[in-house]
Amino acid sequence: MIHRYRPIIPLAGAGQPPGCPLSFPIFPSYRRFLSKWKGLFIKLKAIMHTPAATRYDSPNFYRRCGRSGVRLPLISLGLWHNFGGQDSYENARAIACRAFDLGITHFDLANNYGPPAGSAEESFGRILREDLGRWRDELIISTKAGYDMWPGPYGDWGSRKYLLASLDQSLQRMGLAYVDIFYSHRPDPETPLEETMGALAHAVRSGKALYAGLSNYKPAETARAAKILRDLGTPCLIHQPRYSMLDRWVEPQLLATLEAEGIGGIVFSPLAKGILTDRYFKGIPADSRAGHDKRFLRPADITDAVLTKTKKLNDLAQSRGQTLAQLALAWVLRHKTVTSALIGASKMSQVDDCVGATRNLNFTGEELARIEKILAE
Repeated sequence: MIHRYRPIIPLAGAGQPPGCPLSFPIFPSYRRFLSKWKGLFIKLKAIMHTPAATRYDSPNFYRRCGRSGVRLPLISLGLWHNFGGQDSYENARAIACRAFDLGITHFDLANNYGPPAGSAEESFGRILREDLGRWRDELIISTKAGYDMWPGPYGDWGSRKYLLASLDQSLQRMGLAYVDIFYSHRPDPETPLEETMGALAHAVRSGKALYAGLSNYKPAETARAAKILRDLGTPCLIHQPRYSMLDRWVEPQLLATLEAEGIGGIVFSPLAKGILTDRYFKGIPADSRAGHDKRFLRPADITDAVLTKTKKLNDLAQSRGQTLAQLALAWVLRHKTVTSALIGASKMSQVDDCVGATRNLNFTGEELARIEKILAE
């Protein structure tokens, strides 16, 4: 039934919403609605982030990932903290957009990042929809599965069932057709490695991921996993271990394994959860990780002995014209096997500071010896 009011709105020239059919009947009162809709659309378009035109002005900011064709930024942004449902979305959005402005093209997530679990992917999905999605082809987006995500026997560890179901959920939360990298977040001692790697290979062959990655795998596990993936025709692109001046378990064997296998390294917690910054020199700020989120960093972890070391390292950093955070990032990036250092940030200025580390990645033998002496004290 056609309503007696039937003004015809042509496709072009009347300011109707995008995707409107050639013509349709409309109630007169809807004219005001369409006018408001058009105004809202214009306002939304005006506040969408426009990336800086200078974001690729430093080609040396990108390093090849192993023996692949992929280059990653020396500094990548991790969404482990400060992007969850309990955090400020506007702050998360500002951090992500600022990172892209500075040339950071890699955004790293996992299914359980939040809190609550999954909410970091939801927040990033919103950032993509509202701001960065138009530049999807300029982004490397990763996610992972391997830690506890949902109740029951299929929401944890490394089974094919869990990994592939989790990937589908991650894609839905972010509104993506694929991720660039899909990781096994940790080895599963009770699931055959062939099953876990087979799930990663299937994710790549299905088009839901472009590359496979490992995280938290020890050297022997890494070498075996890499062989399985290579035999399946989906070579391992990248390994994500924890590494910093205060946590050096990757030396020397894992780094040597990555080099031999042609796998890139992207290290997380290079700032030792914020300890390798000047954040705690005058106590524990209320808005710091140790001050308000004690799940991963407790005030008891920031001992006098640790502060003595970090203050001496800070003196060395200043002599190099760097902050302590910049020194710590440059130190992990001195290894060519380390493709990228994965940072977290609670404010935009921290992203700027971390990217500033790449202006001086060279160390003299004397500086390296001094660092070793401080760390050994």
